[in-house]
Amino acid sequence: MSHLVCCAGAWSAETAAPVPTLHVSDLFRPHDDPDDHWDLATHYALAHQGRVDLRGVMIDFPKPERAHAPDVIAVAQMNQVAGLSVPAAVGSPKVPSPDAEGEARGDPDLAGVRVFLDWMRRSPAPVVVHVLGSCRDVAIALRAEPGLFATRCRAIYLNAGSGTPDPELARRLEWNVKLDPASYATIFDAPCPIYWLPCFEVVRERPADLFRVAEYGSFYRFRQGDLLPSLSPRAQNFFAHMFSAGRFVETGGVRPVGADRPWLAYLLGPRDEPFLDAQGRLDRNMWCTAGFLHAVGQTVTKDGEIVPLGGAHEPVSEFIPVRVTCSPDGVTQWEPGPSSPARFLFRVRDTGAYPSAMTAALEAMLRSLP
Repeated sequence: MSHLVCCAGAWSAETAAPVPTLHVSDLFRPHDDPDDHWDLATHYALAHQGRVDLRGVMIDFPKPERAHAPDVIAVAQMNQVAGLSVPAAVGSPKVPSPDAEGEARGDPDLAGVRVFLDWMRRSPAPVVVHVLGSCRDVAIALRAEPGLFATRCRAIYLNAGSGTPDPELARRLEWNVKLDPASYATIFDAPCPIYWLPCFEVVRERPADLFRVAEYGSFYRFRQGDLLPSLSPRAQNFFAHMFSAGRFVETGGVRPVGADRPWLAYLLGPRDEPFLDAQGRLDRNMWCTAGFLHAVGQTVTKDGEIVPLGGAHEPVSEFIPVRVTCSPDGVTQWEPGPSSPARFLFRVRDTGAYPSAMTAALEAMLRSLP
């Protein structure tokens, strides 16, 4: 039998069997933050490599005050690029109520949650769930059928929050937590292992202070021009089409060529060199790369090499066992030590090497897309 084993806070791959995976993201068009599209492409790259069995993409319901739509086009484009047929569903517009079980069974607004639960049931093996945006839909599913998570969820990778052990500093809520603090707290009650990747160690008031690499935060940054030219033409067009729905002022007013073409024609068309080159001059903030690799039994060395977890010499990051609690208003407290069910906290072992190592690993994965 092909399976993964959880040991000392790490998945070790006994075989190369692809890991059944559910991707939950605030993936919008126009984009809210382009990191979501880089993350989607990363999971498709791992699926193309045979490391991930991508069973579904759950997209957050957009905030009503923003002119965003769930980006099902991005999923369709990545299916075309990678030769896959991954389904997509849209999450709930409603804040969960105490009657989550009844809602999940009958409320038409929770059709996406029911699809998510069905993905879990139909998976050939327990799934890994990656939460990259709001926790709402996974929390509703968890409250509706906790027993399903106990038997059909291998682990949840939770990309949200701040990693500070200081309870006062933890009161400054990170963006993904602010979207639905009570749902974020619900995730920590899941009857399955949780790998917690706080976005930042401390949420700071000034952006210049916030976006820094820290020991207990998964944030890193790269220059898009360091990666885009090495990708396949279709992968580059995927990103260009996404960028074309955003703001052009960031690129000095350089506008995309043919962005009004249908998504498939744009994807298969020529590379828009001026627009992509302008996008290449921008930096991209990222958070989730290390968790994607860890879930398939891989890690990254200080030099940016992707290696098996068991054979890594001085990996640039790790997960440590912790005991963690989270109040309904989204404030976490943690301390080192084992817990049951298992809880692990992401830790950067070398903050100096971490950004370049993650960037090199990301490029290696994305270059595999056809």
